[in-house]
Amino acid sequence: MKTTRLLRHSFTALVLATFASGVFAQTQSSEAQKGFEPQVGQAGKDVIWVPTSQALVDAMMKLGKVTAKDTLYDLGSGDGRTVITAAKMGVRAYGIEFNPNMVELSKQNAAKAGVSERATFMKADLFETDFSQANVITMFLLSSINLKLRPKILDLKPGTRIVSNTFTMDNWKEDESVNVTEGCSTYCTAYFWVVPAKVGGNWSLGKSELALKQEFQVVSGTLTTDGKPLPVTGRLRGEQITFLAGGAQYEARVNGNAMEGTRKGSGSSGSFSATRK
Repeated sequence: MKTTRLLRHSFTALVLATFASGVFAQTQSSEAQKGFEPQVGQAGKDVIWVPTSQALVDAMMKLGKVTAKDTLYDLGSGDGRTVITAAKMGVRAYGIEFNPNMVELSKQNAAKAGVSERATFMKADLFETDFSQANVITMFLLSSINLKLRPKILDLKPGTRIVSNTFTMDNWKEDESVNVTEGCSTYCTAYFWVVPAKVGGNWSLGKSELALKQEFQVVSGTLTTDGKPLPVTGRLRGEQITFLAGGAQYEARVNGNAMEGTRKGSGSSGSFSATRK
């Protein structure tokens, strides 16, 4: 009798487990059929989700001078619209997104747009992701997040282009900006930076000494010739540096600890080269 009761209980438990499993599977199937629908303002790891208007996405592509030759990384890619827009232009584009549901939605959207081969989405943390292969970075994050990412961005290859929706880089002032007035009602400004080469330090320029201080893309310092120091003011745009000293304009390309270019004005013109000490 005891054995019979145990068998009966075991059978009942098995039936209940099977039933529960079936209900769970039906629920999963129902959710899969319904699909994930993102909600404006939904919480994320670092920011809430607010979609970028397509008008601003298009403006960001233009501001960033994006072409089919580029490799673009979108930091916090949301539903994938920026990556998909770039991929439609022939760009190899990657989206970094922490929410796995948004990643799957982005993949579905890319498939519908026919750009899955060029649009890749990864579930990852922005601060733990290597995006050093990018020559274009797009993002719609908070200024505080931009600031945390800034050291990593400034270590990217000089010339890498950065485009941000609405939020700035604190005292790293943008090179350009654009405000969209049509097709966009909120978050309608994009900011653009070019990662500058690192030029701070002392350089030997023929018989002259060039001492440069750098604050992001702005340079200052002195050019000393025959013991006479001349003030230097200039700017960087990626690997290209332009500076004025003693009435002459210098333009050069920076390559690590070397720069080569031309000098114009102040009675003489010609090429020059400099080596960092």
